[in-house]
Amino acid sequence: MGMIAGNGIYPETFARAARAAGVELIAAAAFTGETAPHLVDLVDEIAWLRVGQLGKMIKFFKSHGITEAVMVGQIAPGNLFELRPDLRLLKMLSKVKERNAETLFTAIADELAKDGVILLPATTFLDDLLPGGGHVCGPRLSERQEEDAAFGFRIAKETSRLDIGQTVIVKKGTVLAVEAFEGTNEAMKRGGQLGKGEAMMVKVSKPNQDFRFDVPVVGPATIETAAECGVNAIVVEAASTLLLGKEDVVKLCDQHQITIVARGD
Repeated sequence: MGMIAGNGIYPETFARAARAAGVELIAAAAFTGETAPHLVDLVDEIAWLRVGQLGKMIKFFKSHGITEAVMVGQIAPGNLFELRPDLRLLKMLSKVKERNAETLFTAIADELAKDGVILLPATTFLDDLLPGGGHVCGPRLSERQEEDAAFGFRIAKETSRLDIGQTVIVKKGTVLAVEAFEGTNEAMKRGGQLGKGEAMMVKVSKPNQDFRFDVPVVGPATIETAAECGVNAIVVEAASTLLLGKEDVVKLCDQHQITIVARGD
C-alpha cells in the first residue's frame, strides 16, 4: 500500500489501521516540513520529497511495486502556492484550467493512474472513525444551538457546493466566518474572535465529495484551536467526517466544555 502523507496525525492513524488490516508493506511518500518525522517508524519504506515532486513520487511507488495508494493528511495551503514543480507536475498543471484542491488532486490521481497506481478513498481502513448521527461528546446542545446547527449546516452545504469552503462559523443565526483557502483553523480564529466564546463551527462534505482526498477531519488539534479562539460547539456531517485521536478529543472536549455533534441531514 502506498501512502501520500501530509501533516497531522492522519498518516500515522492510517498506517496503524492498515497494518491492523493485514497490509504487509507500506511505502510512504512524505514531505519535508509537513510530515511528522516519526512516521518512519510506522512504515516499511519512505521517501522524503518536496511538494511538487510528482515524478519522483511516482517512481518511488513503482520501484516498490505499489498499485494502490491513499492520500492522508493536509499540506499547508501556502505550500501549494510555493510549488517548485518537476517536469511531470508542470505538464500536468498546464492542462488544469481551475486550480483548486479538487481539480489539482483529481489531476494528480489521473497521473498516478497512468502509471498503474490507483488512488483509493482516504477513509480506507478507517470506517470505524466516521461517527454516525447524534451527540458525540461534550455538553448537550441548547435549543438555540440546535437552531444554529441546522442553520450552519445549510450554509456550509451551499458554500461547499460553490467550492468556497466546507466550514462556517456561526452564532445566533449569523455567519461569522466562512472557510476559504486559508483552512479550518484560520476560519475558526476569525469567527471565534467575533463570537466571544459562543461561536459554533459547522463542517460538512461537499456534494458529490471525492473521498479519495479532502475528507473532512476533526482531531485533537481542532479542539485545541476551538478552545483557544472561543468556539464551544462543533457540528460535523455524520458518516462523512473522520474523528481522529478520539480518546484525546473526548478528554479535551470535557476539559474545555466543547460539544461535538454529528448531523445526518
